[in-house]
Amino acid sequence: MTTKLYYEDAYIKTFETKIREQRQDNDGRWFVLLEQSAFYPTGGGQPFDEGSLNGIQVTNVEEVNGEVRHYIERPVANTAVSIQGEICWNRRFDHMQQHAGQHILSAAFAEVCGYETISFHLGKEILTIDLSVERLTEEEASKAETLANKIIGEARPIQTRWMTAEEAADYPLRKQPSVSEDIRLVIIPDFDYNGCGGTHPRSTSEVGAIKILDWEKHKNHIRLQFVCGSRVLEQLHGKHKVIKELTAILQAPQDKMAEAAQQLIERMQSQDKQLEETNQQLLEYEADALIKEAIPAGEDSTFISYAYQNRPIKELQTLARLIVIEKEDAVVFFVVQNETKLQLVGAKGKKVNLNLKEVAPKIFSKINGKGGGKEDFIQGGGEAVLSPEQLIGHIESSIL
Repeated sequence: MTTKLYYEDAYIKTFETKIREQRQDNDGRWFVLLEQSAFYPTGGGQPFDEGSLNGIQVTNVEEVNGEVRHYIERPVANTAVSIQGEICWNRRFDHMQQHAGQHILSAAFAEVCGYETISFHLGKEILTIDLSVERLTEEEASKAETLANKIIGEARPIQTRWMTAEEAADYPLRKQPSVSEDIRLVIIPDFDYNGCGGTHPRSTSEVGAIKILDWEKHKNHIRLQFVCGSRVLEQLHGKHKVIKELTAILQAPQDKMAEAAQQLIERMQSQDKQLEETNQQLLEYEADALIKEAIPAGEDSTFISYAYQNRPIKELQTLARLIVIEKEDAVVFFVVQNETKLQLVGAKGKKVNLNLKEVAPKIFSKINGKGGGKEDFIQGGGEAVLSPEQLIGHIESSIL
């Protein structure tokens, strides 16, 4: 068994030890087992510690079947020599802040709202806890956050004790431990008593601060996002930078920014509506022009077609519909080449005795494409193996 130095002192940054064993796992990754280690393995919602062993980067730390495996970039050349281990302290202390902050916030929700924390995840940028409730109000979140920061400001000690299940039963545990022996209790006196195997600072003051960011309903509970310690400042710096940029863009101070953004959105929506109306008018003019230029295809119908380059297919769909509504004896086909693809739209008026759905397969086969629709309207696309004009010519000869 590896002696776990992080349980003796979570503030150990460097240590000296010897390799008990070096080998590869089933995936060929090298790892070492040490006599003692300050590297915390992934577990309990807390990620593993990073660092080095004799200058070799530690890429992962896992506890597998009682073994604390230190995965390394390359094998150690001489396993008989002493090993110097060094913990990435910034990462370790960040995890200590976040994990202790989670204890405090979870205890605050339990005290203020009676909501139990059912799971916890410590991510690279934010933390999440799942609360056993389907709805959370702003008032409830604010009360829990206020209490949590009050506990931090009081600089209460964070103590750890190993005990049996019988001894743990004498404490007001927030939830029952998952093990029945060698229970490690993390204690914030007169506030929180919780079984936990993670690393924590000595005092609540070292957590710095807690800030709830957001929450959402996840299945039948609430998933809440928050940050602690230095991550609060990182969030503040990031948001302050964005606010400065938006202040310049919107030409409005922070307290007027939401109003300015809403006004900008409304102007854009109004402009979009005007542009849509203008575009509709232009399409109507274009439809009239194409109808006037149309050449009768016979006694009972008129064939209208056009080839385009780089034009939205949605515009051509609208244009085709406008024409057959206005001219009920029209058969309309538009083909457009957008980059390496050909797209086409076909429509017919009410007075035309033709089933476009039946002729569609013959047309699409010419461009290795596919499409579909109804008797009076088809659309689809394929490869640009023909020019738009060539495909129009094929369609015209096939139908006429």
